[in-house]
Amino acid sequence: MVGTVAVIAVLLIAVLLVTLFLSRSIQIIPQATQVVVERFGRYSRTLQPGLRLLVPVADTVRNSVDMREQVAPFPPQEVITSDNLLVYIDWVVYYQVTDPVRVTYEIQNYVQAIEYLVSTTLRNIVGGMELERTLTSRDDVNNELRDTLDSATGRWGIQVKRVELRTIQPNRDITEAMEKQVRAERERRATVLQAEGVKQAEILRAEGDRQSMILKAEGEAKAAELRAGGEAQAIRKVFGAIHEGDADSKLLSYQYLQMLPKLADGSSNKMWIVPSELGKAVEGIGGAFANMARPNNVPPPPPDFGGGEEVREPVRPGAGPRPSAAPAAGPNPSPLNPRNPLSGPRRLSPAYVLFTPEDDDE
Repeated sequence: MVGTVAVIAVLLIAVLLVTLFLSRSIQIIPQATQVVVERFGRYSRTLQPGLRLLVPVADTVRNSVDMREQVAPFPPQEVITSDNLLVYIDWVVYYQVTDPVRVTYEIQNYVQAIEYLVSTTLRNIVGGMELERTLTSRDDVNNELRDTLDSATGRWGIQVKRVELRTIQPNRDITEAMEKQVRAERERRATVLQAEGVKQAEILRAEGDRQSMILKAEGEAKAAELRAGGEAQAIRKVFGAIHEGDADSKLLSYQYLQMLPKLADGSSNKMWIVPSELGKAVEGIGGAFANMARPNNVPPPPPDFGGGEEVREPVRPGAGPRPSAAPAAGPNPSPLNPRNPLSGPRRLSPAYVLFTPEDDDE
């Protein structure tokens, strides 16, 4: 009985040893992971992903390294700019392990090393820049940080992919001053835009008025041209009708008498100019009515040219006497000839004769 128990205990111990041996000798490495193995405390080899065997007791796993790209955020740091303004900057670093052996043996804590390296490099870069340039030149700062970190971490087996400044926060007083500046700049731009709008509106309005005046003037000129053409055509038709009708002096005198009320219409002063032919025509019309009322056996009296004042033409100063006018040629140049009533001296009866403005000046 005792022997049986001892055999069972030995078997159990053997199973435990085999299990421990297998667990220490068989390693399953996941994808994107590499394992650094040491044998008796010295670097032996790097195991790739898959099923791998180790020598128990002799081989030990020193480090398991994730080969994927990783992201490491860092807390805000105080940085002073070149114009002595305090800002708080936090950043994010994107990196990837390229050599697991160097990461294991060249640096103790590479994440903390990256944080300190970014902090000191950022203070050097931002310390030589003003606040306004720091806020507007994030890409330049990111590129300079990446170049500096990549050259420094390459010997550690780490490649820095990208560095991003997440927040650049000035202190409260500076933030309020910047908000006031931005507000004033926006108000200035709004005022400028409003003034530009008013200017453009005035220019367009003036251009519209100009075009309207030009079109109106062209329309008035065209209307005046058409009106003048119509009046000219009407006058030509009237004169043509008069010439075709062979109007005599009596008809013209009658038309003139009909136009006298229209000439007198108005409040302005007017000067009446009665031609002598009108007086003779009126006298001829009266004589015609008298002949109609006179008996046929009574001859008409000769026209009376007497009783009027003889009109002499004015003599210019320094000029000699004017030669007398030659008697009008004709069959009967006598002043008693009714067919030639204007021969002989001119008199004021029965019409008024006016001097020209040149004679009045002299």
